[in-house]
Amino acid sequence: MDNAYYTLTNYIHNNNIISYAMEDYIEMIYRKFINKEYLTITTLSNYLHIKKSSCSKMISKLKTQKLVYIENNFIYLTKNGFKIGKYLFKRHQIIENFLIKLNKDKFKLEQVEKIEHFIDNITLKNLEKLNNIIN
Repeated sequence: MDNAYYTLTNYIHNNNIISYAMEDYIEMIYRKFINKEYLTITTLSNYLHIKKSSCSKMISKLKTQKLVYIENNFIYLTKNGFKIGKYLFKRHQIIENFLIKLNKDKFKLEQVEKIEHFIDNITLKNLEKLNNIIN
């Protein structure tokens, strides 16, 4: 067991290939795609409540990493982007389901959005098992 303590900044600066902000974009694109809704820069920026120019810059970064592509002004996930999006969406659902059960009418989506970027795979899998037990 690792008992070394670090600041939050040390924990945050991990070696992930994508940032937490990128995760939010990919998850939203995936979420809308599975509902057969295709996004443009404008619609994505509206869903994420950000400026269109910021959204455009992020999509450019995601294109550089080959996670998205644009065709006929619509944003699509690449095969790798889709795989990541599926995982991010599932992660969101697991945490949301748990917090809904835990907090009932005091549930806040904001908590899911904060937690999902910091949870590790082992904890997420165990949380999913716990969700199945308390169903």
